[in-house]
Amino acid sequence: MLQTPESGGLPVPQAEGEKDGGHDGETRAPTASQERPKEELGAGREEGAAEPALTRKGARALAAKALARRRAYRRLNRTVAELVQFLLVKDKKKSPITRSEMVKYVIGDLKILFPDIIARAAEHLRYVFGFELKQFDRKHHTYILINKLKPLEEEEEEEDLGGDGPRLGLLMMILGLIYMRGNSAREAQVWEMLRRLGVQPSKYHFLFGYPKRLIMEDFVQQRYLSYRRVPHTNPPEYEFSWGPRSHLEISKMKVLGFVAKLHKKEPQHWPVQYREALADEADRARAKARAEASMRARASARAGIHLW
Repeated sequence: MLQTPESGGLPVPQAEGEKDGGHDGETRAPTASQERPKEELGAGREEGAAEPALTRKGARALAAKALARRRAYRRLNRTVAELVQFLLVKDKKKSPITRSEMVKYVIGDLKILFPDIIARAAEHLRYVFGFELKQFDRKHHTYILINKLKPLEEEEEEEDLGGDGPRLGLLMMILGLIYMRGNSAREAQVWEMLRRLGVQPSKYHFLFGYPKRLIMEDFVQQRYLSYRRVPHTNPPEYEFSWGPRSHLEISKMKVLGFVAKLHKKEPQHWPVQYREALADEADRARAKARAEASMRARASARAGIHLW
């Protein structure tokens, strides 16, 4: 993500009275050693007067650059989301999609960024919706979507979560948002994330049905998500957290890896979450070892073998 430059500019010079210890408007007569030619004093005042103006100008320039970068970043994200939706809608007709169509209907004057936009769209299609974007005609830059790539590589995890690629991808996005925000996310933040993906929470989506209903009736009812009121909020606000099934079926390291792939970074880029995920992996390994030891003990007992 883009980093906002540090605010502030060059320090503003102090007033002469502050340098010499004067206050309350008191002026000091310069001593002989302090006296300088009028020309030098005049030059000093001009130099000192110009510095605050340069500082303000520099600060405004920095702020303008930071604002322009944020706007460019938001526009790029919006274009990626719009391209993903465009590709999904085109795929419903099972017709190939050309680069010229993408540029004409979605990308527009950002066509110089086409390689980056198409790469990011492909990542979202793969990990969020369970589709693989394939270019099958390089000469005419023609693409198709293949609905066969599993969002998670481990088959057993996909089976635990119902084997539905797009829905699983959406659940992983929500779990990732919750995890990266300190293990809880306000309801409004979840709906805003969906909108950034080009998915309106209350409008029908051909992959998810009604997304809000899917989240509230399926994910919450199946205990993948927990939903509760935030204490001491008026008007009342609600938040999501991981449900007990998510804690059992999905590791924090898996979710962090999912987020890292979307951002094209390594999991270590988020040190707090990475340390927490490592601790979770260690806990899981100990729990698995205890369960296996218990199973071996029960098997030995059934076989009539006593180990003591």
